[in-house]
Amino acid sequence: MRTSLTPLQLAVIVALLGSLAAVSVPEFIRNLHASRLAEPLDGLRHISARASMQAAGSPAKFAYPGSAPRTPEQVPAGQSVTDPEGTWSHPTWRLLDFEKSEPHYFSFEFESSTAENGAHFMARAFGDLDGDGELSEFEVFGETRPGKEPTVYPVRIHREVE
Repeated sequence: MRTSLTPLQLAVIVALLGSLAAVSVPEFIRNLHASRLAEPLDGLRHISARASMQAAGSPAKFAYPGSAPRTPEQVPAGQSVTDPEGTWSHPTWRLLDFEKSEPHYFSFEFESSTAENGAHFMARAFGDLDGDGELSEFEVFGETRPGKEPTVYPVRIHREVE
């Protein structure tokens, strides 16, 4: 025995499916962006922890490794990239034990400087998740002064999901 849906029942089903989609699709997109945003936050957390470990107990002049250029130089645009062998071979990335061996959406850079009264570093992650050429930027700043433990400040975010 076969039963068919009345137009009213069909309209109710379509309305329920539309409501479900209206709620679940934006949540899915938010979760997708959140998973991609874990990459720069985890990367900067790793870089700042390694830089602080190196600075602890070192004279300010030698506290942080030298600067490293944006790696990879071209920020991935809208899709993940897998870097060729040797992309992360800069001595600073090696000292910080940092490289992206898996496909990734962000480029990273590290800048450091020393002065008579201490040293500081700035690590940045750049991404272009939607491929429009406008970059999001995440940065973390750390410093050390003679006789004090290294300090790392909270991550600052510019255009999180550009």
